[in-house]
Amino acid sequence: MDDDLIQGWRAVDDYLVDTLVDEDDTLRQARAASHAAGLPPIEVAANQGAFLALLVRLVSGRRVLEVGTLGGYSTIWLGRAVGPTGRVVTLEVDPHHAEVARANLERAGLGAVAQVVLGPAVDSLDALIAARPEPFDLVFIDADKQNNARYLAAALRLTRPGSAIVIDNVVRRGAVVDPAHTDPDVLGTRAVLGLVRAEPRLTATALQTVGSKGWDGFVLALVGQPR
Repeated sequence: MDDDLIQGWRAVDDYLVDTLVDEDDTLRQARAASHAAGLPPIEVAANQGAFLALLVRLVSGRRVLEVGTLGGYSTIWLGRAVGPTGRVVTLEVDPHHAEVARANLERAGLGAVAQVVLGPAVDSLDALIAARPEPFDLVFIDADKQNNARYLAAALRLTRPGSAIVIDNVVRRGAVVDPAHTDPDVLGTRAVLGLVRAEPRLTATALQTVGSKGWDGFVLALVGQPR
């Protein structure tokens, strides 16, 4: 891919963040602390975090489920959006990532709002379903792509009509269009898109994105009544 094109994407993202997005010192510190701790630099961009926060507010969300915590950068955006009486449950498989995320969330003043659940997300979701919690208003799926269809199936059991589901990284630099692709992440992405298409409770679209995170995209789905 042309380096000048990628640099242009990044420059536009930087301009939009500087112009419209309030990425404060706490968020910047969370990003820096995650990188210093050796976590991969794959957290959402600042404008994407702001987009997630806006979605929470658009659905008047007070309960959010996040599948894939990393260092908690996106969790801070979500936790601020639900407000001090809201709740974010975020699932992370890696103990080191979870430790970094908890420290970042405490530093952000969200220790009482956001709960980091350690363990394989499939198992954590099964435990949540068994506990029969109050439905979540928004679910953000941003973990291992091979299990995306399983995460979506669980999300449908943990939400209500009117809830929103966001699935990140569904374009895979264009590889998603190749039915012969053998990469497990691409196969998992194609599987979850097929499930979205077939699920009568979901009204959904997907958008390509370019920017500081490269070429990718996301699914936005609204949960409705079974048809």
